Amino acid sequence: MQRVTVLLLAALDAAIAAAVGLAVVLAPLTLLWVLAFGASAQWGELWPLTGALWQFGHGVPLEVVLPDEVLSALAIPKGAAQFALSVPPLALLAFGALFAARSGRRAAVAGSWAYGVASGAVTFTLITVIVALTAQATLLRAPLWAAIAIPASVYLAGLLIGALVHAWTEGDGGFIDWLHDIVDGWDDWSPVPGEAIRGASIALLALTGAAGLGFAVMTLLRGGEVIALFEAAHVDALGATMLTIVHLAYVPTLLVWAAAWIAGPGFAIGTGTSVSPVGTELGPLPGFPVLGLVPENSSIWMLVIVLVPIGCGALAGWMVRSRLVWEGMGDAFAPRAAISGGIALLSAGAAALAAVLASGSIGPGRMAEAGPHVGAFALAVGVEVLIGSAILLLTPRHPDELAEERTDRWNEEMAALTAPVD
Repeated sequence: MQRVTVLLLAALDAAIAAAVGLAVVLAPLTLLWVLAFGASAQWGELWPLTGALWQFGHGVPLEVVLPDEVLSALAIPKGAAQFALSVPPLALLAFGALFAARSGRRAAVAGSWAYGVASGAVTFTLITVIVALTAQATLLRAPLWAAIAIPASVYLAGLLIGALVHAWTEGDGGFIDWLHDIVDGWDDWSPVPGEAIRGASIALLALTGAAGLGFAVMTLLRGGEVIALFEAAHVDALGATMLTIVHLAYVPTLLVWAAAWIAGPGFAIGTGTSVSPVGTELGPLPGFPVLGLVPENSSIWMLVIVLVPIGCGALAGWMVRSRLVWEGMGDAFAPRAAISGGIALLSAGAAALAAVLASGSIGPGRMAEAGPHVGAFALAVGVEVLIGSAILLLTPRHPDELAEERTDRWNEEMAALTAPVD
């Protein structure tokens, strides 16, 4: 494919990703505007609010400034008129990153991943600049640099991941192939980088699945509390619909909280609070229906749940070891230890990034602290994944495993000898 075509397609992908994200925010807001305000609606405020929420969905922290009329109408004390809002709904961020990864991979398949990444990143950055300059809401304020840099960084990261993964596995005829050849020259150490990344991906995917399962179980067990909070909100059908949409957008954020609970450190919902397998210490909570899923109490016996991240690490270690055996690599102890350590470090880094994105402020006063603790969550995931992966990667090879490998090798040799010669 010609480079000009790759450039245009990558730019189009970036424009579509931004447009879809903005439309997802704008559509329900427009409906709310029409049904709530009717002909007296101030349409000039719709776009600034849409832009601010789009930025917030990409991880941009916001400052909420409530006017005096809102304070008096809702009987809110003046001390709560201004506060930070920095726990974003990660559904929009995840969509943008996945769409960018798809675009980056397509550019790599076309053989011009660097041009595709550059075109997509520049286009998306230009859109973020336009949104940041034109959508400056009075109620929701974001630092200009963050409104531009954070969404653009999210899209660039997705582009690079999609492009580099495909270029590393399939080749690009350029720099990545040159780097791959250098790594291949490391003999027993050559599989370390690739297998560490593959193992960490497996462990994180398994942990995310476990968090999703736990979230579903809590929804079944405590669905009544959620319904009761919906009823206590005294909202009409429109309000209930909007609350439901907001809850769905926050599902990825809540999965990070669930993963932090499974890993052991848990999370906070307010200063001085803790929700973990060891125990639950909570003060008064906001009336968000989804918070009805928070367990009211815990037991020290619930710490057995940390076996789940260990199992995720063991799954990663088993799959990596199977691949190493199949390809006849990594027989030495030190490379396998390095792979196990790499899996743990990459998993801990990903957990730290997820905790940064899923923690912060959700309101004034004591609500300025919510979500998992970054260091504790990263350390717990790293140690637990290390234990699990090391058990599978570092244990001595069983005689049956060696015999199976010899049988596979013999079958391959016999197949090669009996193959017809052209």
